[in-house]
Amino acid sequence: TWRVWAIYMVLAATLSEEQALKQACPSCDATLSCNCSSRGLDFIPSGLTGKITVLNLAHNRIKHIRVHDLQQAVNLRTLLLQSNRISSIDEDSFSSLGKLELLDLSNNSLAHLSPMWFGHLLSLQHLHIQGNSYRDLGESSPFSNLRNLSSLQLGNSQFSTIRQGNFEGITLLNKLLVDGGNLSQYEPGSLKSIKKINHMIISIRRVDVFSAVVRDLLHSAIWLEVREIKLDIEKEKLVQNSTLPFTIQKLTFNDATFTDEYVIRIIELLNEITSLREVEAIDCMLEGKGVWNAGEKASSRQSSVETVSVTNMTILNFYLFFDPEGVESQVTKLKRLSITSSKVFMVSCRLARLFSSLLYLDFHDNLLVNNRLSETICKDSWPSLQTLNLSKNSLKSLNQTAKYVTNLAKLIDLDISQNNFGEIPDVCEWPENLKYLNLSSTQIPKLTTCIPSTLEVLDVSANNLEEFSLQLPLLKELYLAKNQLKTLPDATAIPNLVAMSIRRNKLNSFSKEAFEGTEVGAVQLSLMECYRSLMVSLICALVFLVVLLLVAIGYKYHAVWYMRMTWAWLQAKRKPKRAPPKDICYDAFVSYSENDSNWVEDVMVQELEQACPPFRLCLHKRDFVPGKWIVDNIIDSMEKSHKTLFVLSEHFVQSEWCKYELDFSHFRLFDENNDAAILILLEPIQSQAIPKRFCKLRKIMNTKTYLEWPLEEEQQEMFWENLKAALKS
Repeated sequence: TWRVWAIYMVLAATLSEEQALKQACPSCDATLSCNCSSRGLDFIPSGLTGKITVLNLAHNRIKHIRVHDLQQAVNLRTLLLQSNRISSIDEDSFSSLGKLELLDLSNNSLAHLSPMWFGHLLSLQHLHIQGNSYRDLGESSPFSNLRNLSSLQLGNSQFSTIRQGNFEGITLLNKLLVDGGNLSQYEPGSLKSIKKINHMIISIRRVDVFSAVVRDLLHSAIWLEVREIKLDIEKEKLVQNSTLPFTIQKLTFNDATFTDEYVIRIIELLNEITSLREVEAIDCMLEGKGVWNAGEKASSRQSSVETVSVTNMTILNFYLFFDPEGVESQVTKLKRLSITSSKVFMVSCRLARLFSSLLYLDFHDNLLVNNRLSETICKDSWPSLQTLNLSKNSLKSLNQTAKYVTNLAKLIDLDISQNNFGEIPDVCEWPENLKYLNLSSTQIPKLTTCIPSTLEVLDVSANNLEEFSLQLPLLKELYLAKNQLKTLPDATAIPNLVAMSIRRNKLNSFSKEAFEGTEVGAVQLSLMECYRSLMVSLICALVFLVVLLLVAIGYKYHAVWYMRMTWAWLQAKRKPKRAPPKDICYDAFVSYSENDSNWVEDVMVQELEQACPPFRLCLHKRDFVPGKWIVDNIIDSMEKSHKTLFVLSEHFVQSEWCKYELDFSHFRLFDENNDAAILILLEPIQSQAIPKRFCKLRKIMNTKTYLEWPLEEEQQEMFWENLKAALKS
């Protein structure tokens, strides 16, 4: 017996825990994922089982993780605890989570890190602990057992110290993020234990710490991204004598501030890191004039960088920034240059001629204008350029733009979209090898022979074109979307066309001659474009069926009657809430079922109308105006009555007519919040039997005393006295 009792107690406890979990996390059911985020939880809910693989407890109020909280969740792969108030974790809290792959403890209140927390997480790949309050990582490495770790995010606004040995045990990381905005102490060699870091992101402000970090990462990081740094002059050489090969291939500055002096140091750094291929600056600021002369020794050494990208650069003294000096040796081998959203209005001809190896140039979203193109694209400038993007600038003349672009003899691809050209000349000069031209969103009203016949790809989308009649024998791709075309282009004019986009036009039909029997490999057209008549017929049939369905539903549920009644009620709402005393004709309007008419007419009416003094009752059978709409009769009778008597019975509730009458009573009487309703129970009836939509009437039956007709004659006298008193009130 005691064993049965013990089993029962265990099962009961298990069921109660599962119920508690379901109450805390309604989404945590039979699925393997359990979302308990933003539930206002103070503790990790009990009842977690081995079935759960994903547990989201983010954005709660959890302060402490106890040793038994996660013991049963042995199959967890993802545990999200970010944005709580966690300040303490029992040492063995994660000991049963040997299969855990992602642990997020970011944005909490952890003042220190314990190696014991992560000691059993042998499968952990992603660890996020940034945004806490710890100042360092301890005297040793808290990550020594995390052999499978792939990404690590750490640091916070108070994080100040990194020591040697803090990263022992980690040999390879795909991503390492260090929030070290206030990092002031970095022991050289701290990051050298990590043999390879594919993407290193560090927020840093002190240039001496930056230099020390760079020295440690020269032989391990592939992509180094530096955020929030204000780079100033620093005399010590960044790259020391080393026989090891450099690994850094990409260097990104995000939200950094440069002076002219430090740009010189960056130029020297680019020369020293021979593995560097790409430099990127995002949302940065330049406090200088472009005087970057690094001296004879630095200028003679060529950079290995092939790609430079600058996005949203702010130059404080941009009106003084004209022709950067000292960059000659840095640009001769450059192959790709992108300067976007940086308010560039021109490039000097002298500088443009230095980019002898440049193949790709992107000036998207700047302030280039036609009268400065003579400098930016002068003769012998950008001699090797094949791709040029001048989209979203301030170019106004297509003729002038084409004229200056002819200086780029090797140009193949030109994007001048999102400029407001407005007009297009009949004839234009273009580079001989131009094959790709983007003229979309340029406000050109038509297409002329200005378009070069050498093109293989042409994009003239979003220009309100009404026709396309160009002869382009080499064209393979044509983009005509968002125009006003009514017919397809003539196939004979573009015989080599492979792909065409013509969506969002005004095409009415396709003629057989437009295709000349040529087989179309792939056409992406909507059903409306392909089968317009069929689609219109189907839509009409669908609308007819919907209307028919609505009519059937309205007939079944008397929708027309309710609509007419609602309209009458709205009209009545405009009238005064109470009729003037001189307009009151009746003491009470009586609402009752026809099945109860014998009692109403032979008993109640006789008793009340023959009383002394007599009461004046309004009965629909006797007092309604013949020929007048029933709803108007109800409204007028209720407005002219001091009270309304409801004679409730099973017949009343089941009567369709009484439901209508109750509907209006619900609208009119209870909307005014008065006590004009008197309820008489002719026979016992539960308030639940009244339709649920009459919530106020149901509430009255539950909260207000009503009169119940007694079967005993000796009690009927008291009933009549109470009813008469209610009518007089």
